[in-house]
Amino acid sequence: MAVNAIGVVAQSTSAAAQTPNIGEDDFLRILLTQLQFQDPLKPVDDEQFVAQLAQFSALEINREQSDKIDTLVTIESVNQALALVGKTVQVNSSGGGQSGSVTAVSFDTGVPLLTVKTSTTTLTSVRPQDITLTF
Repeated sequence: MAVNAIGVVAQSTSAAAQTPNIGEDDFLRILLTQLQFQDPLKPVDDEQFVAQLAQFSALEINREQSDKIDTLVTIESVNQALALVGKTVQVNSSGGGQSGSVTAVSFDTGVPLLTVKTSTTTLTSVRPQDITLTF
């Protein structure tokens, strides 16, 4: 029985992830500018003002939850990689597969990299998605 892609952490490269975040200070600056330049004969409706504050609060809570989920995914990836130490795996490569035992785990910017000792050589910097766990 084989298990593929153990400990894979997806790296987001979407445009939304690369855009700068609008922080609380930016929001308040925009809000104050809006209030300064409003028409005195048509002031901002109180309900609209409160709705904008509530939307910003919900957005901030959502961002914090997203950060916490990212942290949990990283921790789970680390746990899965550490659980592979001592296990026999099949390293899938373009030149064919090699079977060996995971002897160490290192991390490069939070991404786990495995060291796999085969009968003939030691493979380093093996990504978890490039192996198949053998039983």
